[in-house]
Parts: sequence; C-alpha cells; structure tokens
Amino acid sequence: MKLNEIRDNEGATKNRMRVGRGIGSGKGKTAGRGVKGQKARTGVSIKGFEGGQMPLHRRLPKRGFNNIHAHDLNEVNLGRVQEAVDAGRLDASAPVTVEALIAAGILSRPRDGVKLLGVGELTAKLSFEVTRASKSAVEAVEKAGGSVTVAYAAGVAHRGTASAEA
Repeated sequence: MKLNEIRDNEGATKNRMRVGRGIGSGKGKTAGRGVKGQKARTGVSIKGFEGGQMPLHRRLPKRGFNNIHAHDLNEVNLGRVQEAVDAGRLDASAPVTVEALIAAGILSRPRDGVKLLGVGELTAKLSFEVTRASKSAVEAVEKAGGSVTVAYAAGVAHRGTASAEA
C-alpha cells in the first residue's frame, strides 16, 4: 500500500449538498431556507427574539447568586469507605487520600478535594487526608482509633483554619 492509495472506506464520507444550483437539484432557488424574510438572509441569529417585544428570558426576574469561589468537593460518607475496606478495594494500613479513593472506585475524579461526612458506621482504623471533614465524621474516625488530617487541595482557597472543622 502506498500513501496515494489510502482512501476512506466505502460509504464513510458523504458529499456535501450544494445548494442554490437550480431547481433540478432539489435544493435550488431558496436553498432550503423557505421563502424570503429575515431568516432567509445570511448572518442572522435571532434566538429569543420576539419581534421587538421584550423576550421572555429578559422579562423574568434574576434569582440567586453564582459564587465563582465555590469549591466543588466530592462528598464521601464513612459507610462507603467501610464497604470498600471490607471488599478489599481500600488498604486500611495506607492513608486514605483522594488518589486512594479514586483507585478504590469510590470517586470518579478528584475535583477540588474531598469532604468526609459521618453517615454510616466505621469500624476500621483509618487515617484520612481530606480537604474538609464534618465534626461527626471526625468523631467517628477517632472513636474507631483513626485520625483525620485536613489538608487543603492545591488551587482551593483556604477558608478558616486548617483544623478538622467544616
């Protein structure tokens, strides 16, 4: 095979429709745009335009607030962590980090970090390295003999102190 013999498979490509090339082509005269008017012209984008009337999206009041500094944290419950330990997907001797949780299949992607929540029961002695942790989660981990280290993720603004408070 030579470079000049390489072709797409049969049926893999389709020729583009050439519009405005006579009535015999099936796309002649108005070229599939209908008849006259603003939308038949080129360079028109009038989404939301209501003929000069105030558009619906501008008539409705604005609501809420979009915080550009908000942290997109993964929330992990202690019960899910204990299930992973019981199933052998999470090593109880190693510290539980974002990378360990992703490898265990508890999280799909790192986001801005992890917040540890206290739902469920924890029996394994684990040391957690998370971005944030709730008070109930910290109490449950310490009750099981483990520890919680709150380490802020890179690129996430520090809110409050580096203690285990949420």
